[in-house]
Parts: sequence; C-alpha cells; structure tokens
Amino acid sequence: MTTVIATVIAIPTGPTMNHDDNNQEHVMLPPRPLKAQKGRGAVSNLQGRFEVNAREAYDDGWEREEEEASPWKTQVTDEYCKSILSRNASPDLPFSVSLNPYRGCEHGCIYCFARPTHSYLGLSPGMDFESKIFAKVNAPEMLRRELAKAGYEPESIALGVNTDAYQPCERERKLTRRVLEVLQECQHPVGLITKSSLIERDIDILAAMAAKRQAGVAITLTTLDPAISRTLEPRAAAPARRLRTIRTLTDAGIPVAVSVAPIIPFITEPDIERLLEAVKEAGAVTAHYTVLRLPWEVAPLFQQWLQAHFPERAQRVMNRVREMRGGKDYDSNFATRMKGEGVWAELIRQRFKIATERLGLSGQGSRFHSMDASQFTRPLVVPPLGARAKPANEGQLDLF
Repeated sequence: MTTVIATVIAIPTGPTMNHDDNNQEHVMLPPRPLKAQKGRGAVSNLQGRFEVNAREAYDDGWEREEEEASPWKTQVTDEYCKSILSRNASPDLPFSVSLNPYRGCEHGCIYCFARPTHSYLGLSPGMDFESKIFAKVNAPEMLRRELAKAGYEPESIALGVNTDAYQPCERERKLTRRVLEVLQECQHPVGLITKSSLIERDIDILAAMAAKRQAGVAITLTTLDPAISRTLEPRAAAPARRLRTIRTLTDAGIPVAVSVAPIIPFITEPDIERLLEAVKEAGAVTAHYTVLRLPWEVAPLFQQWLQAHFPERAQRVMNRVREMRGGKDYDSNFATRMKGEGVWAELIRQRFKIATERLGLSGQGSRFHSMDASQFTRPLVVPPLGARAKPANEGQLDLF
C-alpha cells in the first residue's frame, strides 16, 4: 500500500468561512474508508480541516489482507496542562464552568461533537480521536490551584462534558477520582455526565456529596438496542448496564438525570418513549434530550458510518437531519442547535414532553443550578507552581 501526499492550497472565501455552512463547503479530499473494526466507531481516519497536506491511498499491488485488518491500538499520552477549568457563555447550556481530564475518547461515539477538537492537535477527528488519548495528569493539582485563588467564586463544575471522564483509561489513571477528592475536600458542587458504569467506583465520594446537595449525575442513554449501541458508541457501557448504573446510583442517594442524546431520525428516534419508561423504572428523576449535531468533520464521519451500518436508510436519515437544520447538515445557532427546527423537530419535542410529563420525569429544574455552593472552603494544601503530578498511588503533593 502506498500513500501519496500532496500539498493543497485552499483559500476559504465566502461560505467556507461561515461555521453554519462548514459541512457544505468544506475543502477536503475524501478519505479512503477502512473496514469497520470491532470496538471502533469511525470507519475512516478523516483528515482534520487544518491539514495542509492531503493524503490519498491507492493500491500498488503490495497490500496484504492482514495489514488491512490490523486493529487500531489505543495510545494514552501524558499531558501537563497550564489551566484546567473551561468557561463558556452559551445560553443553551446549563453550566458555565467545565473540567475535562482527558482529550479524545475511547468510547468512540460516532456522533461526538468533540471529535473536531483533535484537528487542533494535527490529528484526525476519526480513528485518531478514539485511539490517541491525552491524559491531563496534573488536572487535580491545577484544580487545587484554581480553587485557592483569592478571586475564585464557586459555581457548579460540569465534569466530563467534552469527553467522558470515565472512559476506559480512567481505571488505571484515576484522574477523575482525584479531581472528585479535591472537590469533596473543598465542598465544591459538581455535576457529572457519563456513559460508563465505572462511575459506580466513586459512589463513596458522590453519595457523601449528594447528601449535601453538592453532586448530581447525568447518564447518557441513546438507545435500548444493544446492536445499534455496539456500532454507534462501541466502547461505552451497554444500554442494559447503564440502566443498572442508574439504579445503583439512585439507591445510593445520588440524583440521576438522563440525557437522551442524540436523537437520530429512524435510528434511535423510534425508541424515545420506551427508553424513557425504562429510565423511569431504573430510578431517574428527570430527563432531557438533544437532536443529532454534526459540526465540522462529524458530518462526513457520521455519513460514512451510516453507509457502513445502515445503507438502506442513510439517505432518509440525512434528509430528516437537514430538514431540522434549515437544509444544511448543521446550524450552530444557539436557539436551535440542541433541538433543531421545523416539523420534525416539533414532533420530537411534543413526543418527549408528553412522555416525560406522563412519567413524572419533567419539571425537576437544572441539575447544575440547584446545587449548594455556600459551604465552599478553599484548599489548605496547594502545590507549587510547575509541580509535576505524582502517580495515583503516591497520594497528594505536599506543600514543601
């Protein structure tokens, strides 16, 4: 197999500079699709939008089948971040401060809106995003420094919003647990969102914080069909396992919301009512939803996935997606990006509203704004600036 590398000079003008139209006018050579691999969501390693060199593979007669089928191995790289809290002013988000211990996500959800962030690293939003993970190994220490600042005003931190804080490498890294230990020590409110049953490991911390109204959890559940879930979000917990996690957290006194996200026409959309009934029975107290979002490179990646797994309905799905986005693959308008617009979006809204009201899953208020930040205390021990994190089994850094 030979790869040809060519330099592409593209000067974006007009519509290509508009984020709303990014998927319609995007200048990019089509990638060579890979064979769908077990445990991976993307079916190509699509180049990021900032790449100067365009690569196109062709068969020179030397290709071997075993090379084509060789699996992509996950690589976790240590990263020392200079800051750890991200702030946003988006009017359609229920939080303004977030913390993400990892960049990239091994869960491999094909619809993940965070995939395009790997382009900033010179990596692909496709297979690279789910196989090249960066662990912010000094996240707990940087959080401690942030909370110790004299001007810091406590408000709920959303943990693991961009990429899952409980993805597989967390079992060994334990960055999320160490972050939670800092927040518990400082009595700082936190909201978590995850697809992983690994969150059950931290019930001891979360239950104690929830008793003081300082912790809440949202479990993302996209479908009840394990076959769809296996290709849609391949390394996340199975739907039945997530329902069991909801029950386990609820029984421990931790309030659980459910994020039905994303709703994909003709793929996960038929499950709405049945899924809500299942999460209610599992103990969830509230539920919310978003419709499929396809920013930047997510659009071509998702369409490749559709062709690989649902070719018979791929065109129907995209027609409905575009109908909810004003004829485009995606519209980033704050007023419509989460729910869509048009007849189909309104039908989904009504179905969800009727079902949640019938089941008692609506009207619970924001899971982030209802937490108590009044008991916050600044950390007593603060690591020196530039200190490197110790391995998880060596405990916290000392003051001196």
